[in-house]
Amino acid sequence: MIDGAREHLLAFADDEHMMGQGHTEWIGVAPFLEEDLAFCSIAQDELGHAAALYELIAADEALDADALAFRPPHDYRSCHLVELPCDDWADALARHWLYDTAERHRWAALGGSSDPGVAAIVERAEREESYHRRHAETLAARLLDAPSDGADRLLGAIERLLPYADALWEPVAGEPQTVDAGVVTDASADLRDRWRADVVAFLRRPVDWDALDRPSQAGRTIRSEHFAAIHDRITEVIRIDPAATW
Repeated sequence: MIDGAREHLLAFADDEHMMGQGHTEWIGVAPFLEEDLAFCSIAQDELGHAAALYELIAADEALDADALAFRPPHDYRSCHLVELPCDDWADALARHWLYDTAERHRWAALGGSSDPGVAAIVERAEREESYHRRHAETLAARLLDAPSDGADRLLGAIERLLPYADALWEPVAGEPQTVDAGVVTDASADLRDRWRADVVAFLRRPVDWDALDRPSQAGRTIRSEHFAAIHDRITEVIRIDPAATW
């Protein structure tokens, strides 16, 4: 696997990993029971997608997949959107919708991959992701179409998170070589344009993309201020017993 492809797949795996972890924070504390169940299911799916991508990369390098999933913080390539705490329900829903709308295009760009291992993962992931999108879109549309405090809160959350979501498309090193090799069929900039069109169509209002204050990620090599706390939490058990079999 070429270096650029590894970085691209690793960044996607890290995003799925962090989103799955973020969704688990709402299990048992979501506003109503249906969302407890939905976020639990979605979290399991996202963590499963991350595991599949980690395993693919690890097999190519004769590594253990857990060594990738729980590696030192500076080696992660997650975007800052998935590292945000999102302790407010409006923020959690806004991120869910923004991220899963983006996933539609990210998985599609891997569907025609020249790597058969990647294509096999996509076939399963896209079935599950279609449910994620329907869930996010249905819940968000229900709130936005009913003028209320909930609609105002959700719109405010989308506006706050939009710069982070747009920065999701910041490419990792080696993307041109990855596209040329056919591991991914489209560059991040092209996928971003399709995602932006989806966002505008759903919100039914224009977005001044040039005015967004995006976080500095340096090709996803810079972690956000929130990442250390997440990393401490998800590596707690393996630090207690490094020899455990997961």
